[in-house]
Amino acid sequence: MLDIIKNRYEFVIYFDVENGNPNGDPDAGNHPRIDAETGHGIVTDVCLKRKIRNYVEIVKEGYAHNNILIKMDSSLNSKFTAAHKALGQEQNSKKHSKEEINKARTWMCENYYDVRTFGAVMSTGDDPAGIVRGPVQINFARSVDPIFINDISITRLAITTTEKFNDADPKNEMGRKAIVPYGLYRAEGYISANLAQKETRFSEGDLELFWQAIINMFEHDHSAARGKMAVRKLYVFKHQSILGNAPSHILFDKITARRKDETRPARTFGDYEIIAPNAGKLENLDVELIEKL
Repeated sequence: MLDIIKNRYEFVIYFDVENGNPNGDPDAGNHPRIDAETGHGIVTDVCLKRKIRNYVEIVKEGYAHNNILIKMDSSLNSKFTAAHKALGQEQNSKKHSKEEINKARTWMCENYYDVRTFGAVMSTGDDPAGIVRGPVQINFARSVDPIFINDISITRLAITTTEKFNDADPKNEMGRKAIVPYGLYRAEGYISANLAQKETRFSEGDLELFWQAIINMFEHDHSAARGKMAVRKLYVFKHQSILGNAPSHILFDKITARRKDETRPARTFGDYEIIAPNAGKLENLDVELIEKL
């Protein structure tokens, strides 16, 4: 029998980028995402979930019950149809009963890690599998300080077209690359034991894999565009009950980051100080703080 989680959690992640673009904005020429009013950098929840999915897919490849639904291998509707087929139910029919859809929904939760974790909308196509509310939710990450975007010109020796290559005097081609010289970002998240028990049966094993995925989510995702990215800190608030023992915003406010020297721009993680309570049970609260990294 699965050991479904019985405690509510919140968590705080600090990660940084050095000479890279942590999350390009397609509405701004793929420049790093930014809050136009404050100048703070932004990384979307979708971007962070992608890193987590990619890590799980790498370390759990070939293991049952840990497939990834949201990836470019086949259409989503074909995966919902596969669920009905595995259960011996009629396929390619829009007349599925509520019971059949619920069975397909349960099958998807059992076989796909990201459905169990983040939930999914699976109500499309001829073989719908319902809608799942996931117990794990992550907010947008936001940089601690406003970021500076350095738009750099780059050259390429290789010529794209044969016509340009055959010119009497072919020229190197030019391009541009937008990077953040350095930025420290903070993301916050929530894990609902209530939804885990009622919806997806997210287990203690799933939870441990989730922490591993956060800590290592940039280790197998390096690229020239993203520069040097690393998770620096992971703090976890563990409540002593299924519904929780303190409001999440009060817990989040207990952890802050500040620049050690305000007179010069930060360029390394060492330029910041993370201020947090000592690990263990928090004073006057039935909540334990665990420093995972």
